[in-house]
Amino acid sequence: MTSQVSSPAEQAEPADQQGGQTPAGGQRSADGGKEVRRLDRVIIRFAGDSGDGMQLTGDRFTSETASFGNDLSTLPNFPAEIRAPAGTLPGVSSFQLHFADHDILTPGDAPNVLVAMNPAALKANLPDVPRGAEIIVNTDEFTKRPMAKVGYDQSPLEDGSLDGYRVHPVPLTTLTIEALKEFGLSRKEAERSKNMFALGLLSWMYHRPTENTEKFLRQKFAKKPQIAEANVAAFRAGWNFGETTEDFAVSYEVAPATTAFPTGTYRNISGNLALSYGLIAASRQADLPLFLGSYPITPASDILHELSKHKNFGVRSFQAEDEIAGIGAALGAAFGGSLAVTTTSGPGVALKSETIGLAVSLELPLLVIDIQRGGPSTGLPTKTEQADLLQAMYGRNGEAPVPIVAPKTPGDCFDAALEAARIALAYRTPVFLLSDGYLANGSEPWRVPDVDELPDLRVQFAAGPNHVLADGTEVFWPYKRDPETLARPWAVPGTPGLEHRIGGIEKQDGTGNISYDPANHDHMVRIRQAKVDGIAVPDIEVDDPTGDARTLVLGWGSTYGPITAAVRRVRTAGDRIAQAHLRHLNPFPANLGKVLEGYEKVVVPEMNLGQLATLLRARYLVDTRSFTQVRGLPFKAEQLATALKEAIDD
Repeated sequence: MTSQVSSPAEQAEPADQQGGQTPAGGQRSADGGKEVRRLDRVIIRFAGDSGDGMQLTGDRFTSETASFGNDLSTLPNFPAEIRAPAGTLPGVSSFQLHFADHDILTPGDAPNVLVAMNPAALKANLPDVPRGAEIIVNTDEFTKRPMAKVGYDQSPLEDGSLDGYRVHPVPLTTLTIEALKEFGLSRKEAERSKNMFALGLLSWMYHRPTENTEKFLRQKFAKKPQIAEANVAAFRAGWNFGETTEDFAVSYEVAPATTAFPTGTYRNISGNLALSYGLIAASRQADLPLFLGSYPITPASDILHELSKHKNFGVRSFQAEDEIAGIGAALGAAFGGSLAVTTTSGPGVALKSETIGLAVSLELPLLVIDIQRGGPSTGLPTKTEQADLLQAMYGRNGEAPVPIVAPKTPGDCFDAALEAARIALAYRTPVFLLSDGYLANGSEPWRVPDVDELPDLRVQFAAGPNHVLADGTEVFWPYKRDPETLARPWAVPGTPGLEHRIGGIEKQDGTGNISYDPANHDHMVRIRQAKVDGIAVPDIEVDDPTGDARTLVLGWGSTYGPITAAVRRVRTAGDRIAQAHLRHLNPFPANLGKVLEGYEKVVVPEMNLGQLATLLRARYLVDTRSFTQVRGLPFKAEQLATALKEAIDD
């Protein structure tokens, strides 16, 4: 979904408040009917069984919100099982959306509205819901057996436990079945549309556009027109229910975020989709075919799915039989002259480590995309974490340095893919791109860049001899290095006269001949490290408005949104704090040491047990303060703001 948004050149950034919706005024509708209240932001969470269609419901509400022009941030949260046990707490799937009329950075700390499709959804999510929030519950599911599954002896709708909330009891299942009587569907088939009834109700409640959702449903079920029209009917019935029932006396408006975006064409985009588009753009800018060698693994599989759709852009996607075959094929494609990519998550990185080491030895460009998830082992396949940093840095035998790049937002995954490709191609090295499940599945408005804004990534293949022997003979040396980048030539197989050895055994610098010479091995180890150390990366920028803050908060990857939201809160409260965020984790920006020395306290929030903090202490001898969590969920802004305030006051 794209929309055109214009705004002033200079914008103020309002505080990113996640605590609750803020009234901005109210009025009666034009026909004198229900009251319409204006809000500046809202956080909605849809929750139900993993088979209730909560992710689809949230995605459609998000798409319509994006087309309306609000700024937004999302947090899908679902179980690892394809179909978890119905009605149980482990089987609850939820989708949280924060949208506003101003610039926001996170999916919000706590929902203002919870839509609970069953008792399990209510019980699992109620601890996150603040008193006074609205709860819409599907009363049809609050019968003895579903309640017993989650430990309710009495109905929470009747025992007074929800008295502190604004509860809207709605028989969603009954109303949906009644609305679909004319379609002749079975009860089970009709029940499946109750998520569309809920979507229609929420669309009325927050004045969301509806045309594109109806169009989407007809396209999705094009081969089953009866099902398509039934879903459209359920969606409309939900809208009409909101309009006519007395229980919903107020609807809400959240104006477009016209001052949040620079002028341009925008669309809603998830991290994995942005990453996929970034890889395609990189291949076009490099004038190279894109090859993906991958084995499906959560939460990286969407990249394989997306790239497989784009053969028209010269993309070749190969679903291998396992992780090792996937990266092996990708490395072969790199040798053959393609922009080669392999995608995976933490467990797959462990399996790919030997081939990554081979790519380091061969000095070929290869993008290793790691969409991090909770570990160790299988861990938490659908939950987020940042615990693969040290694995990316050191998880290979021998001295095998690999550059590391990390995006900070879903939309930034596009730019991070281009940057990773730049480094890989210019320096002939494998490159890690560390995203995570929060970025991969979350979404935000993204400005579609003009093609002329994209970097030129073209490189020259070796075309002939590059060295003259003492006797005057011209020869090709596969490891003769560029004096600036230390990259070796990229010789495409089949080029006459450029035949050379490949393989994991150590090579002699220059000639590429197999060498067991101790001095040569020492030289090659050091020159591979020097090549990575010498990669040109931008200096880190510090946001320190007053210039006299004593505390710096330093993050990397997906912590950017929560950290920035927390910093806004701290500054709004009158405290001084500086902020910086790392994209390049190997090598670090050249000015990072000087920046760290400029502050008395350095706080490093991470979704691991302090991996970046460990690297900073070792490299710069700075006593960083770790603030960590490994709950499978992103930080909350209020949680970080409290920690930063404590650090400032300490």
